[in-house]
Amino acid sequence: MPGYQIKLERIAIAGADDLVIRSLLDRQQFSDPLGTAAAQGISSAAWPMFGLLWPSGAQLAARMAVHPVVIGARVLEIGCGLALASLVGHRRGNDMTASDCHPLTAGFLLENLRLNALPPMKYRRGHWGMRETGADGDVRGVYDLIIGSDLLYERDAKGLLAAFIARHASPAAEVWIVDPDRGNRAAFNRQMADEGFGMCEERLDRLATAENLAYRGRLLTYKRIGG
Repeated sequence: MPGYQIKLERIAIAGADDLVIRSLLDRQQFSDPLGTAAAQGISSAAWPMFGLLWPSGAQLAARMAVHPVVIGARVLEIGCGLALASLVGHRRGNDMTASDCHPLTAGFLLENLRLNALPPMKYRRGHWGMRETGADGDVRGVYDLIIGSDLLYERDAKGLLAAFIARHASPAAEVWIVDPDRGNRAAFNRQMADEGFGMCEERLDRLATAENLAYRGRLLTYKRIGG
């Protein structure tokens, strides 16, 4: 690929068949010749993060592997990166929409669908840090389940992520955020409460084994109060 290097891996997911995933070779990759990523506010240091597999993403994918498929329910993954959880949910028959703001995410998703012989899946541009334009490619409408992993990596003083979720959550929606104990969790919980959501959490800690690295984090589940 021009400007960056990739690799293919067979990824084991708890509760689901393996997936073959094309990802960036490492976090030293960067290619933004037209400034497309920079226009989205993506720095050169943050540029490769979309294209790496993260432990919290694997936790979210494992949760989607056992989530009952509900006919007619719409599921949105925000900040999807390589969209591991969306691929698992899509393969099981969920009505999935993956979303991200990185300009290369859609291309990587198309290739990973092809590598796993999966049918097309919906993809939308989703950037809670920028004004939504209502363009055809942007996230639109409401969803019955909104999921994401490792989204609380930077301070969000204006509560933009919580507001984005509230706009796209149906009245009875659930929101799942897998968080590896980031320091911004408490502020996000307050912002979600301000948007009318109650929260419960589940520890996802796992000791290291011969097959898996240790993991520390939690699943944050939000529902509208009274919803």
